[in-house]
Amino acid sequence: MSKKIKAIITGATGMVGEGVLHEALLDSNVESVLVINRKACGISHPKLKEIIHADFFDLSAIEQQLQGYNACFFCLGTTSVGVDEETYFKMTYTLTLNFASTLSKLNNDMCFCYVSGAGTNSSEKGGSNWSRVKGKTENDLMKLPFSKVFAFRPGFIKPTEGLKNTLSFYKYINWLFPIGRALAPAMFCTLSEIGRAMLNCVNSAENRKVLEGKDIIAFAKLL
Repeated sequence: MSKKIKAIITGATGMVGEGVLHEALLDSNVESVLVINRKACGISHPKLKEIIHADFFDLSAIEQQLQGYNACFFCLGTTSVGVDEETYFKMTYTLTLNFASTLSKLNNDMCFCYVSGAGTNSSEKGGSNWSRVKGKTENDLMKLPFSKVFAFRPGFIKPTEGLKNTLSFYKYINWLFPIGRALAPAMFCTLSEIGRAMLNCVNSAENRKVLEGKDIIAFAKLL
């Protein structure tokens, strides 16, 4: 029997986080959702609670409110474009590991899902700086004492229609999705599939796994 999900979601004011939140609120197996944002997400729902918190490097003021959850869908991220390596490392690796380490101490029965990206380098050597940093972040998350850790590596993401935080350039390239899905299905998934896959990870028999595009699609179909 699937256990009820009590989830923490970060990044809900961005495209991926909003899409994951949307799926969580639709799912009858989700009992409650806590979103932690730097600004209000503007969404109201009986299942939903929101904490506005500016400093993700220091969670001490809100720690007590983070207890009692069994899932975290970490969708907070920053682009590497125009960002120096030191800043990118701090905002990607340091911030994520600080947040995750805090949660692992408070909720050791938690499933932690991290949005990484296609092309991430698990060896932490060679390639681009962003791929090495993402790889190190994935690797060190896997070492934390969560019950489960999943790293999501989506490629092209088709947005969920009707949501407000869709990146503007998607309206010009969405026509590529059916073609890409047909020719290279592993590199093209929908935002809805990412959200459903995260929800299904909570009750999955797996406990440590990197999910490439094809895996995300497969996990989205699990019941």
